[in-house]
Amino acid sequence: MDTRGDTTDPQLQQFIEIESQKQRFQQLVHQMTDVCWEKCMDKPGPKLDSRTEVCFINCVERFIDTSQFILNRLEQTQRTRGPFSETIAD
Repeated sequence: MDTRGDTTDPQLQQFIEIESQKQRFQQLVHQMTDVCWEKCMDKPGPKLDSRTEVCFINCVERFIDTSQFILNRLEQTQRTRGPFSETIAD
């Protein structure tokens, strides 16, 4: 057992980070599925009509675009630490 307390095994840290990323991805997929299903699916049937299929494709693409934009903005905010958070507070 490590009695130092302030050090963590780098492999354990990497494992935890990878598992956290997997969890975030699963949550994102679940959320996207819910949003797009509610938006596009009028009545479930044996096949998707072309209108519903196009709706799903557009919904998923917009969801991914929006998620990527938010992620990029958050990364930018973390790098600069300040200007974005001050804008929100105003």
